[in-house]
Amino acid sequence: MEKFTHSLLDLHNLNLVVDNLKVGVMAHTTKRIITVFNKEAEKITGYSKKEVLGKDCHKVFQAPFCGSKCSFCEDSPKLSGGTKEYPVTMVTKTGETRHLEMTVYCIQDHEGEIRGVVASFRDMTDSIRLSLKAEDLSNFAGIIGKDKAMQDIFREIRDVALYNYPVHVSGETGTGKERVAYAIHDISSYGNGSFVPVNCGAIPEGIVESELFGHVKGAFSGAVKERKGRFELAHKGTLFLDEVADLPLKTQVKLLRFLQEGSFEKVGGEKKISVDVRIISATNKDLAEEVRKERFREDLYYRLNVIPIHLPPLRERKNDIPLLAEHFLREAEKENKKTVPKLAPDTIRAMMDHHWPGNVRELKNVIQFSVVRSRGSIILPTDLPFASNRQPMRHAVSNEPAAPAVPVTRGKLNQENVQAALVKTGGNKSKAARVLGVGRATLYRFLSDHPEIKAFSDTF
Repeated sequence: MEKFTHSLLDLHNLNLVVDNLKVGVMAHTTKRIITVFNKEAEKITGYSKKEVLGKDCHKVFQAPFCGSKCSFCEDSPKLSGGTKEYPVTMVTKTGETRHLEMTVYCIQDHEGEIRGVVASFRDMTDSIRLSLKAEDLSNFAGIIGKDKAMQDIFREIRDVALYNYPVHVSGETGTGKERVAYAIHDISSYGNGSFVPVNCGAIPEGIVESELFGHVKGAFSGAVKERKGRFELAHKGTLFLDEVADLPLKTQVKLLRFLQEGSFEKVGGEKKISVDVRIISATNKDLAEEVRKERFREDLYYRLNVIPIHLPPLRERKNDIPLLAEHFLREAEKENKKTVPKLAPDTIRAMMDHHWPGNVRELKNVIQFSVVRSRGSIILPTDLPFASNRQPMRHAVSNEPAAPAVPVTRGKLNQENVQAALVKTGGNKSKAARVLGVGRATLYRFLSDHPEIKAFSDTF
C-alpha cells in the first residue's frame, strides 16, 4: 500500500512539473493516442485535456498536428536519430493560425523499441509578428533576407497563408519564386497536403492538358491506362504553376473553368472531378504585357493575380548579399562535411559591386564556385568567377575556366551551340530557345537528354 501511495505521489508530482513548464508538452503512443497534455499545450492549442487525452492526435486536431512533417502517418514511425526539430503551423480550436517551434523526442524501451514520442512546442506567433514589425527577421519559412522589401514579403506570405486565394508570384529568374510558393504552402492549412510544382514551359504543348488534368484509358494513342494529372495529385495541397505565361491558350481556357467551378474533366473523359487545391502561379514575364499581346487570357490573368507578390532582384537588395553568402557557405560546409573558407572583406565588396543578372541562384553558384577555386582558408576577390582576371564561370564545381563565347547557329542543337545561347541570354531558357530558333519544349527535351548541359544551365 505504501509503495502504491508513493507511486501516486510520484505521478502527481510529475504532472505538477509538466504543468508548470512554459512550453507546450504532448506525448502519444505509436498509435498516436495522446497520454500527456500540459497546461501550456491547452493554452496554445485551445483544446482541454479532457478533449484530447486517450484520443488519436490526428482526429483531435482534425489533421496531423505536425502537418506534412508528421512521423506517425504511416505504419512504422519515421524518427531517424530519435529527435526532430522543425517549425509547425497549426490551427487552434478557435480557428487561429499559430506558428510553433516543435521538438519531437523519441521514447524507447530498454530494447530500443519505439514506444511513442514526447513533443515540446513553443508559440512563436507573436515573436514573428514583432520581428516583422521591427523589420528584424532574417529568416522566414526558409527565405533569407533583412532588406525592407523582404520584410514586406515575409508579411505578405504570413498574411496570405491564412486564406485560399490564388497567389501570383512574379520576379526575374533566380529570385526564388518557387521558394516563396513553398513557404506559403508550408505555413498554411494546405501544408498537410502535397506541394506539386509544374514547369508549364517544359511540358510539350501536345501533352500539357494531360499532364495537368490527367487522361482516361484510350483518350489518345499511347493512353493505355487511366492516369492522374497534377491537379489530382495536389488534392488537399498546393499546385504551383511555374512559367504559367507559357501555357497554351487552349489549356488556359480549361484552367479558367477549374478556377470558376472547382472541377474538371480528364482528357477523353466526361466525369466531373472535384479537388481541393490551392493555386499559386509564377512567371518571370510581365503577365499584364502578355495579356496586351493576346498571348494570355485577360480573364485568367485576373483569376490568378488575386494576391500578387513581386520579388525584387538581388541588385535592388544588395544589403542581403553578405547574409545570403554566409548562408550558402554554411550550406556548403554542411553538404560537404568539411570546413569551408571564409569571405575576405574585399571579396564581399566585389560581390556588392556585381550586377547579379542571375539573382540569388547566381549568388549560390558563385559561392560554390569560389569554395572550390579558393586555395586557402580565405576566399579572395580573384576566386570569384566574375573577377577581372577570370573568364565567366562554366560550372559551379569546375576547376577549369569557361570557353570564350561563340556565335549561335539557329536551328542547331549541340553542346557548344546551346551553351552559347544560354550564356547570351543569361541562363533564360525561353530566350535561349528563341535565339536558337527552336520551341521551348524542344530545348527542355534536349537539356533532359544531356545532363551535362543541363548542369551548365543550372549554374546561372
